[in-house]
Amino acid sequence: MTAVILDLKSSEDPRDVVHRAVEALSAGKIIAIPTETVYGLAASALHPDAVKRLVEIKGRSADKPLAFAIKSADDALDYVPNMSCVARRVARRSWPGPITLVLDTDHPDSVIHRLDQSVREATIPQGTVGLRVPDHELTLQIMRLCAGPIVLTSANLSGDAPAITGTEVQEKVGEHIDLILDDGPAKFGQASSVVRIRENEINVLRTGLVDEATIEKLTHFIALVVCTGNTCRSPMGEGLLAQRIADRLGVSLASLEAKGVTVMSAGIAAMPGAPAADQAIDVMRQVGIDISHHHSQPITGRLAKFADVILTMTNGHRQALISHWPMLETRTKTIRRDGGDIGDPIGRPIAIYRSTAEQIDQQLAEWVPEFDLSRFE
Repeated sequence: MTAVILDLKSSEDPRDVVHRAVEALSAGKIIAIPTETVYGLAASALHPDAVKRLVEIKGRSADKPLAFAIKSADDALDYVPNMSCVARRVARRSWPGPITLVLDTDHPDSVIHRLDQSVREATIPQGTVGLRVPDHELTLQIMRLCAGPIVLTSANLSGDAPAITGTEVQEKVGEHIDLILDDGPAKFGQASSVVRIRENEINVLRTGLVDEATIEKLTHFIALVVCTGNTCRSPMGEGLLAQRIADRLGVSLASLEAKGVTVMSAGIAAMPGAPAADQAIDVMRQVGIDISHHHSQPITGRLAKFADVILTMTNGHRQALISHWPMLETRTKTIRRDGGDIGDPIGRPIAIYRSTAEQIDQQLAEWVPEFDLSRFE
């Protein structure tokens, strides 16, 4: 048997390649797919014979299970319904991307427990599951159209270097598989990093494309305070929130980031680089908080993706964020617990700024105890 090779670069219609790949997986065949790291070998988890064949092709021992390729961080909850906050944080920030997470999978509602026993033995022999969202659009399209879970492993024999081109896949395992999707050299040509997460503990099992320092930063807690222009309310909120979290953790403001907590602010209509209002600086200085070095910034997709909690000054701000980024709904709250607004003091006397700061701080006093900061305490 020799694998059929589909050259994506010369394909007139990539959709045809996607459909042929989905058909092959649905028929129980093994295919090679491109990812941003290295090429992978994929099989449908609904076909136990295909998974068994994949294990035989790899020639790897039972203590090195196969992973699952999934479509998004949200899909990980189907496999690990009780994902810890740290695991969700790393998944949200790093996927799609070159990190494989290894998580406990003992929850009875996990989709894995509905798979054939032989598939479970090949993927979760030690009670943990490896999950990854490849950062390759064609591969993601294939997964979106497949009826069930996809088992994934690197395209090589055990102990051999992974294939980083379609030609290398053909040379290494071409006679054992059915289809190769050739998209030229992999973007990075280096394996994913493998990270074991158990509750709040992380352990890097394999340092691949992402180094340990970066992985550690992905576990940090990030809080974001949002108003309109990011010069009055949200800079004060940022300073007050940072102080309250520092007090809870028993550290100084200066050492908060080193502890693993970052507090930021942004505006939904902010121009970048504007300083905080003089009145806001004065009011914060009176309570021992320095925001004189603040520079405004607009909220971006990256800030939205990375923030664990977003506190908005008005319900209008919250609705604007959710309208633009629907995935923010569960992480975005109005700073007022009753859903009301904290008014904009811009252009008004300093007494109004002081009153605004007091309102913000009163609300933060109730929010901070609810934050999951257990990893940093």
